Amino acid sequence: MVSAFGGPEPAGATASAVCSLSLEPMMMLVCLDHGSRSLAALQKAGRFGISVLGVGQQKAAEVFATKLPQADKWSTVAWKEHLGVPIVEGSLARIVCGLGDVLPGGDHVIVTGTVIEVEAEPGEPLVYHGGLFRALDAEPGIGIERTDG
Repeated sequence: MVSAFGGPEPAGATASAVCSLSLEPMMMLVCLDHGSRSLAALQKAGRFGISVLGVGQQKAAEVFATKLPQADKWSTVAWKEHLGVPIVEGSLARIVCGLGDVLPGGDHVIVTGTVIEVEAEPGEPLVYHGGLFRALDAEPGIGIERTDG
């Protein structure tokens, strides 16, 4: 989940494309839709957070993937401000990045960031692949039942 403060309130969105970009310097890459409200917030803030969610946080991933008002999204999770970005509490990893480039990528933009801090806890990450939430070792076609019905 990618987040930023573009004003007094936090903004955030579930991103299906998040990965490491470079080890030296340490950088991350996230892809967001051109119309993402969270994209505007992180461009304004000049930094962003990445909360790597665990299997028990599927509902948060689903809520932050919607176009609900930001206040409604954030009311569904416990969160805190850390180094100037909103971070989902209980996430398996928390990464704070300074904004790098925002590059065109079809109907999305590719956002790069230089890592300021990384924190991580042990646990099973929430993975979305092939249209399903699943465990890392799951066989193709076997997913976790959606919580929204």
